[in-house]
Amino acid sequence: MTQPGRFITLEGGEGAGKSTNLSFVRDYLQDRGISVVTTREPGGTPMAERIRALLLAGDEEDPLDDLAELLLVFAARAQHLSQVIRPALARGEWVVSDRFTDATFAYQGSARGIACDRIAMLEQFVQQGLAPDLTLWLDMPVTHAADRLAARGGERDRFERERGDFFERVRQGYRMRAAQAPERIVPVDASQSLEQVQHDIGRLLDQQLSSWN
Repeated sequence: MTQPGRFITLEGGEGAGKSTNLSFVRDYLQDRGISVVTTREPGGTPMAERIRALLLAGDEEDPLDDLAELLLVFAARAQHLSQVIRPALARGEWVVSDRFTDATFAYQGSARGIACDRIAMLEQFVQQGLAPDLTLWLDMPVTHAADRLAARGGERDRFERERGDFFERVRQGYRMRAAQAPERIVPVDASQSLEQVQHDIGRLLDQQLSSWN
């Protein structure tokens, strides 16, 4: 009988380095003989990526309602779970995702002001109890993240164009989630050098794999 895989997520605000460190986690696990599927939210499937495009585009003439934003996030997640996450875990593969439901509580809950009990209701309805085994929260001061976004350049999406107070609320939302689930959500100081951040992530993964084994 195939052992179910593990589910690891990376969380954090804009500019925290999730995509870069997602690759590091993937390589770390593959080097240890673990079969890994990497993905992202919103997105991860062709349909969910189309929903992602709607969420990120923005339209000044027809702005997206906050509740519509929340429902689109969970619509994409339902597709993602059905087509990617659950099948991979059932095959015994490990899934590493750039964001999952903690981001919803931080962005749509803390930052947008949607009641957490409404989000929790959708979480239960869509996920049916499925949650990450480990979440690495890449945390840094909002001003530092803004500097990184500015240095990166290019056109910003609808979320990246939000003001600093929005991202302060996002960070507070993640802080609250980490306090509620300290056994799962592990903060990582993402304001350090990339080398130090990945050293810390590697150490955390070493500890976690030892515990799971």
